Amino acid sequence: MVKANLTVISDFIFLGFTPYPKVEVIIFVLCLLMYLITLLGNIILISITILDSHLHKPMYFFLSNLSFLDIWYTSSALTPMLTNFVSGKNTISFSGCATQMYFSLAMGSTECVLLSTMAYDRYVAICNPLRYPIIMNKRVCVQIAAGSWMTGCLTALVETVSVLQLSLCGSSIINHFTCEILAVLKLVCVDTSRVQLIMLVISVLLLPMPMLLICVSYAFILSNILRISSVDGGSKAFSTCAAHLTVVVLFYGTALSMYLKPSAVDSQEIDKFMALVYAGLTPMLNPIIYSLRNKEVKAAVKKLLIRNPLCAFLIPHRKS
Repeated sequence: MVKANLTVISDFIFLGFTPYPKVEVIIFVLCLLMYLITLLGNIILISITILDSHLHKPMYFFLSNLSFLDIWYTSSALTPMLTNFVSGKNTISFSGCATQMYFSLAMGSTECVLLSTMAYDRYVAICNPLRYPIIMNKRVCVQIAAGSWMTGCLTALVETVSVLQLSLCGSSIINHFTCEILAVLKLVCVDTSRVQLIMLVISVLLLPMPMLLICVSYAFILSNILRISSVDGGSKAFSTCAAHLTVVVLFYGTALSMYLKPSAVDSQEIDKFMALVYAGLTPMLNPIIYSLRNKEVKAAVKKLLIRNPLCAFLIPHRKS
């Protein structure tokens, strides 16, 4: 068997959803809609968070980070696929593939950490409100956010470099719509046990552990709210927590099923659709679930519309 170093290959070919031409068109339309809604929702959230002084709080600081992150995350995963579909070229250069792999891993890993810190922020705010301004001061918030970004970027760098140092068997066809690390790893013809061990350790640190922290935080939050609020208040709190946890389960659940499944299980076609969920669907739902349903955010949007009526054509809103 002839072995070829990864750097020798100049271009990769995405198989994507080409075996299913009818489904491919539907997926393109859905991905385009998800991408546009993600951009619009997250740009609106970042803008009003900056413009409205009432939203200069730790919660919205973290939400702005999440929105900025989701814009880059979705762009790195979906933009190349949408561009290739329109142009009819399902190819990407080696450097482009390496860059795409790194950014997708970095943004995804950062989001894993950031979502858990957001849950901790809400836990402190609701369960320990008197000490909240002291615990979650501006300096701490910046350090937490910076730590999340550094963790995501460094772990992505380790994984990307580990894979790019391996050798291929001469094939340049990636059975995916993006340079997803597991799909690229299938092209390798040498022993991958060391890389798989690295990925396993990182996956355990970034997936089940943050998800467990989020679930525990929301359990304490819900318990605390139910003890002090009325029936209606408890119902609203449960609804909010359920909505947040639904997005969390979608994001972490699909990622867990991909990165922590047994190596003997080969489900590349299913993996493609799961990648669409955590790289396309959850970034679209995040601003809707976490922010645009929030009373303070709605009030900030109304202020912005009153100050600048032209924004009414850009910001979707419902009649009360």
